[in-house]
Amino acid sequence: MGTNGSTMLQPLRQGLPPLDPSAVCDAASCALPARYEAVREARQFTRTTLDQWNLGDRFDDVCLVVSELVTNALRHALPEVPAACGREQGSSVRLHLMHWTERLVCGVRDPSQDSPVARDTGDFSAESGRGLFLVDSFSDGWGWHPLAGTLGGKVVWALFRLRATD
Repeated sequence: MGTNGSTMLQPLRQGLPPLDPSAVCDAASCALPARYEAVREARQFTRTTLDQWNLGDRFDDVCLVVSELVTNALRHALPEVPAACGREQGSSVRLHLMHWTERLVCGVRDPSQDSPVARDTGDFSAESGRGLFLVDSFSDGWGWHPLAGTLGGKVVWALFRLRATD
């Protein structure tokens, strides 16, 4: 379902009332360091945030998707840094969690203008190449949006529909 162009945000609207940015019930974000340990930090941030929003029962699916989106940003969207540096130079990756009454959106912002590419590896036992397939499988929709202005880069997002009682 990952798309670009004019339809990239369409899954956020399908079958639900339009999103009004001012109607966000809750929102949280955190900057992530440019190192692979940031995936663990993103999971911890997600756990704490979902617990605060009484959405802890959605943690497993949301956490898997957050892990994949952050891993993809670190692996594919940051400028190459020599291994000896440990990819420690500043952070340009940021995790955003937004909660509306009937949906939760997680987005990962990175500095790359390149669109995310879902690779069909055909080999589900492969150690890489399944990230966006998992995002598509565990979320109710995903896409990406290029950023303009001083931020640049893009946001890759995933949508989770919530029951009215969540």
